[in-house]
Amino acid sequence: MLKKIGILFFISILVFSTASCSFIKTKNPLNDEKKSVQKPNVNVKTSSSDVSKDAKDKSAESEAKDTTANKGTVNNTVNNDVYNPQINTDGLDNTLYGWGMRVLPDHKTPEITSKAMSLIKKYDGIFTGDTTKKYVYLTFDEGYENGYTPKILDILKANNVKAAFFVTGPYIKEHGDLVKRMVAEGHIVGNHTVNHPSLPKISDEKVKSEITGLAEMFKELTGKDMHYLRPPMGEYSERTLYITKSLGYKTVFWSLALADWQPLPGGPDESYNTVMNRIHPGAVILLHAVSKDDTMALDRILKDIKAQGYVFKTLDDLSK
Repeated sequence: MLKKIGILFFISILVFSTASCSFIKTKNPLNDEKKSVQKPNVNVKTSSSDVSKDAKDKSAESEAKDTTANKGTVNNTVNNDVYNPQINTDGLDNTLYGWGMRVLPDHKTPEITSKAMSLIKKYDGIFTGDTTKKYVYLTFDEGYENGYTPKILDILKANNVKAAFFVTGPYIKEHGDLVKRMVAEGHIVGNHTVNHPSLPKISDEKVKSEITGLAEMFKELTGKDMHYLRPPMGEYSERTLYITKSLGYKTVFWSLALADWQPLPGGPDESYNTVMNRIHPGAVILLHAVSKDDTMALDRILKDIKAQGYVFKTLDDLSK
């Protein structure tokens, strides 16, 4: 019996000793310290001078960003002649407007909306010339060739009238000989974009490529630069006027036009009567060179406009 009690006592001491060692090992602060320094902290304390320098650098970086942002904002207010070469259109309205006007009797200047007028003035566009003088400006749109341009050029030459022809990419590709003739005979060739899209409906980059792409084609053909742009279909927005201006162009609208891209019900007489009834001082006249009716009436139009005391000027005259 005593022998059994002794054995049990010995076993109890052995178990307690093992448990105690295990507990002490678990709670040993050296183990915690070793665990904490297995991955030492690589952040080195910065001296006060370094902190000050770092703060200054961050402040300078922040100021530079603010300055850049402010420059973009200033360039978006295009009441001056300085334009951001990056053409930042952030914040500019892209509401699509179609060019239109209210025709007035007695050879008065047509009326356009106050919004259109404000945008014309803000972005240096052309709607009319000097409305106090009997100057008129003849322009043609050339989306494609319908066989009448050679005759139109003949008539202009015979009447000693210079005009502006707004051409597209396909026109330059397919009728380079006529474009060269326009230049050789002293006419202005204007930009009507490569593919004739509605500019407010496409991205900034696409607007730029449509305009600059056409200018490059013209430069390669003639060695000349372009300075005037007529937006396809007369559709524009503040955003597109800003891009056009930023690329170095004047946007050219019109103050006298008719639905001559299709055969006129009244034929050449309708063309003649419409132009003569609506002619006014400073008129920017838009005709489509695809019109047979306009072509047949053109000689009479030019002669009778002159007979009324008007003088034909060019778009370049407006820029002087």
